[in-house]
Amino acid sequence: MSDVSLSARSKARVTRRPWHALVRWETLLVLAILVDFAINAHASPYFLDPWTLSDVTVSVAEKAVVALAMAFLVMAGEIDISVGGIIALASVSMGLVARAGLPLPLVVASGIATGLLAGCVNGALVTIGRVPSIVATIGTMTLFRGIAYAVLGDGVLKTYPPGFAWLGQGSVAGPVSFELVLFVALAAVAIVLRHATAFGRRVVATGSNPEASRMSGIATDRLRFALFVAVGTAAGLASVLLTSRLGSTRPSIAQGWELEIITMVILGGVAIEGGIGTIPGVVLAAILMGLVTFGLGLLNVPGIVMSVVTGTMLIVVVAVPAALRRYGGGRQ
Repeated sequence: MSDVSLSARSKARVTRRPWHALVRWETLLVLAILVDFAINAHASPYFLDPWTLSDVTVSVAEKAVVALAMAFLVMAGEIDISVGGIIALASVSMGLVARAGLPLPLVVASGIATGLLAGCVNGALVTIGRVPSIVATIGTMTLFRGIAYAVLGDGVLKTYPPGFAWLGQGSVAGPVSFELVLFVALAAVAIVLRHATAFGRRVVATGSNPEASRMSGIATDRLRFALFVAVGTAAGLASVLLTSRLGSTRPSIAQGWELEIITMVILGGVAIEGGIGTIPGVVLAAILMGLVTFGLGLLNVPGIVMSVVTGTMLIVVVAVPAALRRYGGGRQ
């Protein structure tokens, strides 16, 4: 069946939340960003320094890269809880390759390839093994990080080739970091894929009604497998950026990132049950979370309090969009 008929079939479900509600939610995110920006500027005289703002973008870009891919997966009705474990395993892989004296391109490739393979494992468990994605990825989260600890223990790897640190610490022009440029480029690609291609329509249709999508001719299992691979690859790329910024490999890196990345996605307006979501919303949510986290750091708030704030945000952003969708649906 053609993409035109597929679009017509899925449009009723996708537009339950009307466009004015979508705009309103993203407008709220913009307003929240402006308010938090003003609060941070008032809290610290150094916040408006270009290099300080650069630090904000670096702190959020690594997680946001994964959030872009995760958004597509959640729109398709699935989820991946293992991204933190993938990042740790990819970092250990890069550390071992670097310790063997191999050149920079192979070090970077090993991290991304490890993420890709981990995504294949998750995709196979869900699409071939028929294991629910939340169960499968909770298991692989423990598996991947467990392998990282089994290989490295409590050790640290710090031997990396020249130029590796630039990926996570370097700037393209002045305070404009390479990580920011990379994230903006990936966000632009994601926006086009989601909002201007048949691929984006198929992702949304799969999350809206998997059975109807399958009957319409969409290879839903192949699509979901590809999305798990994309998330794993994005986690591998994030591991490259994080490891190069830290300058070392530890099995404990990216601990708890799963919660923050999923919060970015849901805060951006992506429905946890799938079928609804925009990439600009996820980008705005990533910026907002970066500002909130950085602002709490300026106030020397303990890390455990930041975790409480993140958890609270996740609960709120699951409840509020659901209420908006019900309200919007009732208005139509």
